[in-house]
Amino acid sequence: MKYLTFTVPCYNSQDYMKRCINSLLVGGPDVEIILIDDGSTDRTAEIADQYAAAYPDMIKVIHKENGGHGSGVNKGIELASGLFFKVVDSDDWLDSEACLTLLSQIKAFCRPVLTEKQAPVPSPFSVPDLIVCNYIYDHFDEGIAHTIRYQNVFPKDVLCNWNQIGRFHPSQYLVMHALIFRTEILRQSKVHLPEHTFYVDNLFAYQPLPYVRHIYYMDLDLYHYYIGREDQSVNEKVLMKRIDQQIRVTQLVAEAVDLKEVKQIYPRLAEYMVRNISIMLSISSIHLLLIATVEAQKKRETMWKQIRDYDRPLYYRLRCSTLSGLTYLPGQLGGKLTIGGYRLARKIYRFQ
Repeated sequence: MKYLTFTVPCYNSQDYMKRCINSLLVGGPDVEIILIDDGSTDRTAEIADQYAAAYPDMIKVIHKENGGHGSGVNKGIELASGLFFKVVDSDDWLDSEACLTLLSQIKAFCRPVLTEKQAPVPSPFSVPDLIVCNYIYDHFDEGIAHTIRYQNVFPKDVLCNWNQIGRFHPSQYLVMHALIFRTEILRQSKVHLPEHTFYVDNLFAYQPLPYVRHIYYMDLDLYHYYIGREDQSVNEKVLMKRIDQQIRVTQLVAEAVDLKEVKQIYPRLAEYMVRNISIMLSISSIHLLLIATVEAQKKRETMWKQIRDYDRPLYYRLRCSTLSGLTYLPGQLGGKLTIGGYRLARKIYRFQ
C-alpha cells in the first residue's frame, strides 16, 4: 500500500529537480513519486528516467506534451494510488525528518489496534481528509528563511472540523505547500486545473475545501518553498507580465464554490474562503496598479465588475474587506497608499 503520492510537475527542471526528488526518496516504499515531464526541452526527461530505473517500485515517470503546471497536477491526481496526495514543485523540497514524521502519522491513522486478546479493533483515529503542515519561504541563496505556521488556526495533533478553527493572521492562508489532501477528496471535488495557466495552485488549494470534514494539523516545518529565481511565477516582474492569467485564476476561484451553501454548514470555512478571494483580488489589483497603464486600470475595473455581476453580496463583502477593499481605493492617493502597504508587507513577510 502506498500511503502518500508525491506528484512533481517538471518543465526544464534539470538544474534543480534532483534536490527535490532526493528529498522525497526518504519515504521509501511507503510513498509513490510521480514525475511529470511536461514537454521539457532540456535533460529533465533523461534525469527522470534515470530515477525511475533506479527506484522502479517508488518512481513513475510520465512524459507528455507541454500543458503547464495545472496539466501536471491533473495527471498526478488521475494516476495517484496513494491514500494521500501532495504536489511538490520541482524547485522545492521537503525536510527529511519532517517527511518521516508525517508518514509515521499517516500510517498510525490506518493501523488497527490490538486489544488484550490480540484481536484487531478499529483505530481510535479516523483518517483525516486534509493534513496541514507548516511551510517555509526559503531564500536559499541568501540564507534567509521565513516559516508560516498555523498554531493559532488549528488545534495541534487532533482531528478537528472547520467550525473548530481559529482566526488566520494576515500572513496566513492555506496554500498548496501546506496541504496534504486525502486523494479521494480531490477526486470528489472534481478539481481540474486549466492548462497553460500559471497560479492554478490557488484553485487546487481552494475548491476541495468544502469536501473536507476532518482536518489534522501537524506543527512540522515540512515544505521548503524556494524563492529567488528570476523566472519564478511569483517574481513581481513576471507576475506583471502574466497578470491576465492571475486575473483568470482569481475569477475561477471566485466562481468555484457556492459560498452560501458552505456557510450553512461551515460558517468559519465560508469566512476563510471569502478572505482567500479577497487576497487574490488584492494581489491582482496591486499588480495592475504597478503596471500603471490605462489598459491596466480598465482591467482592474472589469475584474471587480465581474465579481459584482456574478455575486453582488460577495462583491460588497469584498469591497468592505480590509484586504481587497483597501486595494481598490479611489484616486492617485488611494493607489499610492495601496502600493506602499504592499511594499511594506513584502519587506516584512519576504514572500517574493
